[in-house]
Amino acid sequence: MKYLLKLVLSLLCVIAVAQAEVIAPDVLIKTTVDDVLAIVKQDKDIKAGNQKKILELVDAKVLPHFDFVRMTRLAVGKSWRAATAEQQQALVTEFRNMLVRTYTKAFTVYRDQAVEVKPIKMAADATEVTVKTTITKPGAQPIPVEYEMEKTANGWKAFDVSIEGVSMVTSYRGTFTSEIQEKGIDGLIKTLVDRNASAANVALREVDAK
Repeated sequence: MKYLLKLVLSLLCVIAVAQAEVIAPDVLIKTTVDDVLAIVKQDKDIKAGNQKKILELVDAKVLPHFDFVRMTRLAVGKSWRAATAEQQQALVTEFRNMLVRTYTKAFTVYRDQAVEVKPIKMAADATEVTVKTTITKPGAQPIPVEYEMEKTANGWKAFDVSIEGVSMVTSYRGTFTSEIQEKGIDGLIKTLVDRNASAANVALREVDAK
């Protein structure tokens, strides 16, 4: 009995510590942005457009903070429920690959932009929030970027990104819906596979040309 009591108390302590360590969503975004930009500014290979290093940076610092299953489900819309488990996994994989390419391209053209993360106020029991940021560059108009965040068992995760008021998920939903209506779910998967492969080949050719 004493053993069981100790075990329960130990588990409660572990849960309490885990909950206490959850990083606030705005702090998470700011920390991630600061870490990534610091690396980009200092790494000569990344500045020169080294695709391998940029992909490693995105994979290690950016992607862990996204909920790709929810993002893909929202982008696919009603057709998500009609997809098999294998099709859903394939869609998530290709959507993730597409976002990887998007961020890789963004870091390739990075030229001393700064990112301001605005602090947020939220209720203690909030499970979804919007983190607002602004990308600034001398001589250019600031670009507002908003992250829709959800609280998960693994901390806060982004499930949508809006740039200048345009939602990434909503934008893709229209395209995906048209693709599914015309070619079916397998057709959409093939389209995403082809686009990601094409983008990867273009990136390799650009690196070889340097």
